[in-house]
Amino acid sequence: MVQEGRSSALRKKHRAHFARSKPSCHICGGPIDYSLKWPDPMCFVVDHLVAIANGGSDQLSNKAASHNHCNSKKRARVYAPIIRRSGTLE
Repeated sequence: MVQEGRSSALRKKHRAHFARSKPSCHICGGPIDYSLKWPDPMCFVVDHLVAIANGGSDQLSNKAASHNHCNSKKRARVYAPIIRRSGTLE
């Protein structure tokens, strides 16, 4: 099934945006090693805050950096079943 509204050029531009600023994982709060490559569980991936499947947009404002592992655990949910390093449950 082809998802409409998604552009590989836009995806590359958004990945580059996060790779330049190197933020922490928005799900667990831990640092991301941006040198790790897919499919390493701790590699950098871009997460849709509101999943495309749930009506979220493919815009930068709906994206955040995360670990591959954290993003996989979150799936299409709004919050992941992961305890942030700050000690709060999200």
